Amino acid sequence: MSIGENTYVSLTTFTKDGRKKSCPVWIVDLKEGEVGFTTESTSWKVKRIMKTPSVELVASNSRGEPLDGHDVVKGTADLVFGDEFQSIQKKVKKKYGIQFTVIVGLGRITRFIRRKENSSCGVVITVAD
Repeated sequence: MSIGENTYVSLTTFTKDGRKKSCPVWIVDLKEGEVGFTTESTSWKVKRIMKTPSVELVASNSRGEPLDGHDVVKGTADLVFGDEFQSIQKKVKKKYGIQFTVIVGLGRITRFIRRKENSSCGVVITVAD
């Protein structure tokens, strides 16, 4: 099974000093050897990816706790915007349906209350062989 076929994966990014920071994300298969997800471009995971693009993925539960019997997959992350972001977002919406719609709606309400503009981006991970 491809890492992108899981419902949740624990994404591990690395700080400047090499410490691991993990969080659960929704993941989708893109093209051969690539998976992706969407997130706020101001998130800590994005800031860490900008400094250190090496990442690790492992199948997890919704809290980011790794599932038994699944191997860690290493990769390199790139941030994408515009059409590439829209393409990933469509795949996430198709895979997660109403869950996606609810989360996006809550995000819009939060941005409205905080008077912030939408700052989402896509993260494309090229999986190492």
